[in-house]
Amino acid sequence: MSVLLLTHRACLRHDPGDYHPECPDRLRAVLAGLEAEEFCDLIRAEAPEATVEQLERAHPRNYVDAILSIRPAEGESVALDADTVMSAGSAEAALRAAGAAVAAVDAVMRGEVRRAFCATRPPGHHAEPARPMGFCFFANAVIAARHAQVAHGAARVAIIDFDVHHGNGSQACVEADGTILYASSHQWPLYPGTGDRRERGVGNIFNVPLRPGADGAEFREAWQALLPAIEGFQPDLLVISAGFDAHARDPLAQLRLRETDFAWVTEALCGLAGRRCGGRVVSLLEGGYDLDALAASTAAHVRVLMQA
Repeated sequence: MSVLLLTHRACLRHDPGDYHPECPDRLRAVLAGLEAEEFCDLIRAEAPEATVEQLERAHPRNYVDAILSIRPAEGESVALDADTVMSAGSAEAALRAAGAAVAAVDAVMRGEVRRAFCATRPPGHHAEPARPMGFCFFANAVIAARHAQVAHGAARVAIIDFDVHHGNGSQACVEADGTILYASSHQWPLYPGTGDRRERGVGNIFNVPLRPGADGAEFREAWQALLPAIEGFQPDLLVISAGFDAHARDPLAQLRLRETDFAWVTEALCGLAGRRCGGRVVSLLEGGYDLDALAASTAAHVRVLMQA
């Protein structure tokens, strides 16, 4: 099955500094893993830059302008909070990451491919409407969902988030919008401290917190509980926030997942997409901070996107 892989070398030039976990080597590891012979049939393309209009579908214009105006000189950086740093290449990288999400939606909704994976950084699911945080500047998954609605007439879009951290930004952007569903499994307690089951939005928010130390069986149980709500929503497109930091080897959290668990949830989601939305899936790289685990987990995810 044809799968589009979108990336851009500019995403390597976002440099939060030495020892920062969201480092350029993350993307290098992912791309190296996807160079194996089994991935030779991926359709590879460069991510365009998102337009301001596309970014405004998730963020107010003054916020977009403020982020894009931060252009440190080479070798310098600006810290927006304790975790979120902009370097000389960060603005373009953020534009390419959001632009990849938009281009992936275009390709999938036009029927050029059934599925797409965006190997980009910085990630996006912590970016709130008017606040960068958690390594994120723009809410890429929400930008993708809203683009599907505005440009392609999608009535309902489901954002699926299995990153170990709750996507507070994605949730904040859509919690009053009943045309977009947000479903998440995540460790709790853990940064950013959101994602309680009682957070329901307008009936479109579904959170399943997992205890520290939870393993693949508990993760699968969580998604078996979430899948009926997603299917009942009858989405026209699935957008996946594909974070792989719930892996047992990841240094930033304490869940105990393995590559097989990410493959399982990907297969389940692809099956749902096949039944409800013509197989249309757009997946966006979020977290994952052990390089070997990230590369292997991403490969497991993309392998299923290609085969399921």
